[in-house]
Amino acid sequence: MHEHRLPSSPRFWRSPLRGTWFTSVLGVVLLAGITVLFVTGLLSYAAYNPDLSRVNDKTPDKGLLGFYLFDWPTDPVWLYRFTQGVHVTLGVVLVPVLLAKLWSVVPKLFAMPPARSLAHGLERLSLLLLVGGALFQFVTGLLNIQLDYIFPGSFYRLHFYGAWVFFAAFALHAALRTPTALRTLRAHRHGAAPPPPPPAGPEGPPEGTPEAAGPAPGGAPEAAAGEPGGGGGKPEGTTGEPGDGKPEGTTGEPGDGKPEGTTEEPGDGKPEGEDGGPPADPDPADLAAPRPDAPTVSRRGALWFVGGGSLLLFATTVGRSFDGPLRTTALLAPHGWTDPGSGPGGFQINKTAASRGIRPAETTEDAWRLTVTGPAGTVRLSRAGLLELPLHSAALPIACVEGWSTSAQWWRGVRLRDLAELAGYRPEDPPDVLVESLQRRGSFRIAALRANQVADGRSLLALDVNGEPLTPDHGFPARVIVPNAPGVLNTKWVTRLDFGDLSGSDGGRS
Repeated sequence: MHEHRLPSSPRFWRSPLRGTWFTSVLGVVLLAGITVLFVTGLLSYAAYNPDLSRVNDKTPDKGLLGFYLFDWPTDPVWLYRFTQGVHVTLGVVLVPVLLAKLWSVVPKLFAMPPARSLAHGLERLSLLLLVGGALFQFVTGLLNIQLDYIFPGSFYRLHFYGAWVFFAAFALHAALRTPTALRTLRAHRHGAAPPPPPPAGPEGPPEGTPEAAGPAPGGAPEAAAGEPGGGGGKPEGTTGEPGDGKPEGTTGEPGDGKPEGTTEEPGDGKPEGEDGGPPADPDPADLAAPRPDAPTVSRRGALWFVGGGSLLLFATTVGRSFDGPLRTTALLAPHGWTDPGSGPGGFQINKTAASRGIRPAETTEDAWRLTVTGPAGTVRLSRAGLLELPLHSAALPIACVEGWSTSAQWWRGVRLRDLAELAGYRPEDPPDVLVESLQRRGSFRIAALRANQVADGRSLLALDVNGEPLTPDHGFPARVIVPNAPGVLNTKWVTRLDFGDLSGSDGGRS
């Protein structure tokens, strides 16, 4: 087998699009985009208050990785909706950019030897972790927003630890390659000429030279410029006869205004060695093909193609974060084009009552009771009893980790801090609370809310929405609604509230 037929040979890769400039543009886009993804992902994790209770914490072995956690605020009410919408939409939009970037550097994955120096070895290791981590994070994220949980284990655990591994590799790779990328882009912006092509080596002559085009018909060397017949005893690559006054290897007369060794007119706007298109890329990163095929599209055209793919994904994804006609444009989202119905309950849901094993007989007026516990003992309330307590309203959105959200809905119910008072606490200084649902399966059937969330006057045990009683799929007989909390912490079909300080404890039942 010929060496150039192996992926480890540079001559195996023939695309003329690969090169430092093309990869640098994609890399800078990913540098900004992935940094935003990482930050918004950390904020999403903090929104679950995983350090409050083990029922909220799907990554109990995180250790130092939870160093940044803080009490998640209730203001502004749209914060989680915004950060998670950006996280998911940007992740989808970056898919074409990521795939193009991986394609542009795929020859590096097969380069031999594996490590030429310590720095090169670190770069190769970071590249391996970067590619694997990127594919893992993007694939699991895309499956999550499509509600396809076909991977083993908890999405929260896999995505959290995977993010740290991926971003560590990404940061190392960025530290090694960003300076080169920025120098390349600055040089291109200022119109600097590329460095001269390297001399032909064992892999063949560099791209952009006459020899790279191959032998002329008949097996003779390709004719020199200006000599249709070629040959004549002239050294290859020259057009001047020895002693005719022209320096060998030039096409210009001395003093005629053409730099010796070039075929371009001074001031024609083309850097030496260019043909008017993107420069042949004799770059130190070895990304350009030494023997490229004839181009069918320019590098700028390829970037427009990648950008068009990202724009199409944006247009078919972003609508999941809005209501009305825009939501129908979210063709790739499970909560996009599907019709949530009309009326007061006509907005999106993740879990139906039937899917979580809620039987109608359990939620009747005679059967259902809310249990509230605290220092004052245990209080049991029917829905009719809750309706006799002071009721309050709040306009709050719902946003979920999958990136979908609804605009503000009008909720009416009993304030959580008023229920804490029934349990024996002062309403101005309520404690944390554990919220338990009737649902029998699924994550977060028990969830913990922090004291600052309970204390907010907009945090309700909601009984009605948009002027009508809750529907079964929206949590009838009662559900929690808290400003700026992830959707899974707005527990539906609530059956129990245990008020108390959760710090320093295991957080209650599992």
